Amino acid sequence: MDKQQVIIIGAGFAGLAAATVLAKAGYQVTVLEKNDQPGGRARIWEKDGFTFDMGPSWYWMPDVFENYFALFGKQAADFYNLTRLDPGYRVYYGKNDTLDVPANLNALKALFEQIEPGSSKGLQEFLDQAEYKYRVGMREYVFKPSHSVTEYMSLNLLKKSLGIQLLTSMSKHVRQYFKNPKLIKLLEFPVLFLGATPQNTPAMYSMMNYADLVLGTWYPQGGMHQIVKAMVQVAEGYGVDVQLNTEATKINIQNKTVTDIQTNKGVFKADFIIAGADYEHVDQHLIDEDHQNYTPKYWDTRTMSPSSLLYYVGVNKRVNNIEHHNLFFDEDFELHAKEIYTEPAWPTKPLFYVSCTSKSDDSVAPEGCENLFFLMPLAPGLHDDEALREKYFNIMLDRFESVTGEPIRDHIVLKRSYAMNDFKADYHSFKGNAYGLANTLSQTAFFKPAMRAKKIDNMLYTGQLTVPGPGVPPALISGQVAAQEAIKLLRKQVRKNS
Repeated sequence: MDKQQVIIIGAGFAGLAAATVLAKAGYQVTVLEKNDQPGGRARIWEKDGFTFDMGPSWYWMPDVFENYFALFGKQAADFYNLTRLDPGYRVYYGKNDTLDVPANLNALKALFEQIEPGSSKGLQEFLDQAEYKYRVGMREYVFKPSHSVTEYMSLNLLKKSLGIQLLTSMSKHVRQYFKNPKLIKLLEFPVLFLGATPQNTPAMYSMMNYADLVLGTWYPQGGMHQIVKAMVQVAEGYGVDVQLNTEATKINIQNKTVTDIQTNKGVFKADFIIAGADYEHVDQHLIDEDHQNYTPKYWDTRTMSPSSLLYYVGVNKRVNNIEHHNLFFDEDFELHAKEIYTEPAWPTKPLFYVSCTSKSDDSVAPEGCENLFFLMPLAPGLHDDEALREKYFNIMLDRFESVTGEPIRDHIVLKRSYAMNDFKADYHSFKGNAYGLANTLSQTAFFKPAMRAKKIDNMLYTGQLTVPGPGVPPALISGQVAAQEAIKLLRKQVRKNS
């Protein structure tokens, strides 16, 4: 009997994870990737001896990666070397006003105590709660396909839902323990990756503080793309066929069943399809209206995570007074958040982030040089042009030089911008968002866009616009969940046809 054919659209973390789980289970899997590299947003750009991770730059939740590779009898160390960063990152509150986040928990408590006397006890309580949420979340929530509310209707899970503070805001939760604005900013920062303000993010997500401050910030030598290379190697070892430069242009459906996928390289027949590309794009542009999951109005009313203005910058000198990860919180946090979430506009006084992987890795920049990655969060859907990009690059550069005391403008030998128009062109990203769907309470679990294609029997969605949410570890998990759901449906097909 011929193997059932599964087509995955998109070779991001979710797509590759789904493909490999399915291939290991005995299915014939082909991945269609629009771009010339696998990895989705985790592509690399190489030029003149510099190597830049184009997207994700934070390696958090190392247990998720280890658990993934363990599915295939592997571990991360089989593919790349991990270094725990110490400090994990630096926060700039102003010139000569910085906070380095130590890897050691006792050192972290001492730091909190120094900034806010008496706060170390509160930090331990806060992290104990965060650890509980992390453990419950990872065991009870993130691996659910969230097809319906009934998955969450056990008495035990309802009790745990109260314990993880699903209905309390992150902002309120942090302020129950800490008064100092520096510490509040530090603890609220991780939720910015989740696409909403702390006021609109459930306190459940303080589990990200456990991931940050206890599990730590790591770096895979060679860059984040090493994870992608490892995943592709494992996938191809199970026979997965990754077709690059192959863009899906139409999904053909008959009698509620996908028959084939049209691409720029020809037609691919499928017994099953998992869409790991941008959900809105697939739903609204690759499928005829009568088979779509949602309406244009539905999508337009979703709260999206921010977009970003990115700059990849090579300088021909060593840059002192910075760490591998650097957060510039020297302007009004609340104002920038408002200009992202409630009154969308290019920011008045933006906060921003700078990564310098050459601090930890000599292979990513020529000798004596540094590679700098500037990121400024933006409201999705704004007008984007080169003049605006350059204006805000100069704003970030002026602040960087002033706050760090490091002049770099005259040492720039390589520069490339990336923003909303690029996210749309390269990933069909809805409104040019960078991280997916915001993790607000009304967009959590079964309130997210459904993993299941409601009007198509042999199709599922995976990735950052469905469960469990945005970020690299959640995308890895999303792919695994989608694959397991696909296996159930594929087995059902066999029984039906036998």
